Parts: sequence; structure tokens; C-alpha cells
Amino acid sequence: MNDVLHPALLPVGLRDLLPPQAAWEAAVVERLMAVLAGFGYERIKAPLVEFEESLLSGAGAAMAKETFRLMDPISQRMIGVRADMTPQVARIAATRLARAPRPLRLSYAGQVLRVKGSQIRPERQLAQIGAELIGVETAAADVEAIALAAGALAGLGVGGLSVDLTLPPLVPAVLASYGIAGEKAEELRAALDHKDVAGVAALGGPAADLLSRLVDAAGPARQAMAALDRIDLRPAASVERDRLAAVVDGLAETSPDLRLTIDPVENRNFEYHTGICFTLFAKGIRGELGRGGRYVAEGSGRSEPATGFSLYVDTILHALPAPAPARRLYLPLGTPVPEGARLRGEGWVTVAGLAPVGDAVAEAARLGCTHAFIDGEAREVAASTSRRQPAG
Repeated sequence: MNDVLHPALLPVGLRDLLPPQAAWEAAVVERLMAVLAGFGYERIKAPLVEFEESLLSGAGAAMAKETFRLMDPISQRMIGVRADMTPQVARIAATRLARAPRPLRLSYAGQVLRVKGSQIRPERQLAQIGAELIGVETAAADVEAIALAAGALAGLGVGGLSVDLTLPPLVPAVLASYGIAGEKAEELRAALDHKDVAGVAALGGPAADLLSRLVDAAGPARQAMAALDRIDLRPAASVERDRLAAVVDGLAETSPDLRLTIDPVENRNFEYHTGICFTLFAKGIRGELGRGGRYVAEGSGRSEPATGFSLYVDTILHALPAPAPARRLYLPLGTPVPEGARLRGEGWVTVAGLAPVGDAVAEAARLGCTHAFIDGEAREVAASTSRRQPAG
């Protein structure tokens, strides 16, 4: 514990983002936010930390185990570092924007910090982008959220997109109709999440056959809906199935090329959701690009229906081709200021020399520039000598 740490060493799950990746991430964030703005989602900015009573209330309670907590030296009250921004949006909607007309469309972008990463996503600090549609409970709202998330990713150039739909309230409705509750219900949920058909058969009792058929129904959307339609569900569960059917039909109309799959029994990581949920994937990319779904937005004694999504920038970057290197132009010391302004207006990134040099081309290469400004023109630096070395 007393060993001197190297200054570049960071805690597990945290990292520095160097040039040009940091600029690329920022550009992707702004492109996504521009898409959300174009659909009427207004941007908000929430604080990095909040009092834990508000941060971990309502939907935020599901993130309690992932939240860093510390004592605020001024108020002497416990505060938490946000692990997810959705609960903050719900708080803002219920307080600062309580009188705003519904439906309320809000978007956000920022960093979140979690106590631990996962096997698929070991990072603990993540760039998160999202949108929330608050104050309406129709299937059309679910369709808008899903289509918007998928459309924003497709607009970036993410290929092979698919959306996995799930319905967390369905299994609880089935279990309640059979009087299954408590520890037995929890064991059944775990077996269903792991697609443990033998465990479902052993634990399900009179509901075992129906639950097994729900597991078997997973697959492409139309095929899964046909299988679900053949299952005799009791009223509460039937309502959930009908809602799912309406969303699938709506997406077929608004996003006909979007690949949809359904897993009617999946519940993991959707603990606070109350309706249709979805996860976005891209072919050949490990991990989720984003996820979202329906929940109840709560704050200051007020609750209202909401749906939305969060996108994970780190995974999205893996799904995109690397950007073309910027055209970096070295300007030797003494280059007129108006000349530099003109060149930047033409799209160049200029790097000004701060001392006289004998060989402008060599200096341009040393600074990672692709061109050098010599005798009034941009001269290309040989590719083999202009490889830019990342800082750090």
C-alpha cells in the first residue's frame, strides 16, 4: 500500500482517452445529440453528484449498488456520484419542469461512474447519451423511442443493427396469476433469465408448461409473436402481450428494415422497468450499443409514465470505421496571421511554429502534420515520416 505509484497508473476500469480518439468521441456525441434535437428532444445538463436521497430514489434505487458515495464536506450529508443519468432526468421532470407541457422530450450527454464494470463492459467511467419521453403511456411512445435510438445509430453509419425486445412485466403477471411469490418467484425468474428449462420445470408447478412455452417463444419478432399468440394467457399477461404486438406493428411501419427479435422472459438489468424494454446490438460487435424501455418517472411525490434509452459511446465507437486523419498543416514561424485564418477557413488544421527551423518539412513530420506551408503553398509530407505519435 505504501509503494509509489507511477503517475500514469489509474484505478481499474478507468482510462485516459488520447488524441485523436478523444476528439472522435466528442464528435460522435455531438452528432448523436444533433439527431435527438432534430426530433424535438431538448438537452439538459444534470450535476455529476447529488444527495443520495434523491439520486437513489424511484428508478435510481436499482443503481444503488453501482453508486459511489461520499460525504459532502459542506452540508455534512451523503452524496452519490451518478451511475446512470435516467433517474436525474426523472427528478428534473418532476421538479424543475413539473409545469412543462407533456409529453416532455429531454436529451442528455455526460459521464457516469460505476462501482464496478461487467465482464463485457469492464469500464467504470462511461460516456452516456440518452433521451427520455415523459408523460405519455401509449405504444406510439415506445415505438418513437426505439425507432429514434436505432435511427440515430444507423445515421452514424452503424451497420447490422438489431433490436431485442423484452417485456419484464409479463412473467410477474403470469406468476401472480398462479399465486407464485416470494423466494420461489425469485428462483423462477433466475431460471428464466438463464433459459434453464429444467429448472423452470422443477420450480414452476402448474405454471411450468406455460413458462416453458414462453422461453421457447424467443426469436425473430414475427415468429415470436405468432408463438405468443398461441399461448393462453390470463388477462393481465394478455394485456402485456397485446402491447408488445402493437409496438412490433408500429416498428414495422416506421422502421421496416430494422431487425427485431423478442425474448419474452428476459429481465436482467431491467429491474426498475415497467413495460416494453429493448437492447441495441450490431453484427460483429461485442456488447450492447444501448438499451432502454418503459419506467415510472418519480420525484417530489409525483409519478408519471416514461420511456427512453441510453446509448453507450464506447461500444458505438467500436462499431464505426475509424475517422480519416485530419489534414494538419505546419505553419512556419512568421506565417502571416490572415494567411492562417484563410487556411483554417478552407478546412485545414493549422499547427503554428514557435521557433525558427531549418527544415519545415522535417519539423512538420516531427509534429505529426500531413503538410507544411512553404512558399505560399501546402506541401505534402511523406506518409512514412508524418505518423503522429499519441501524447502520453
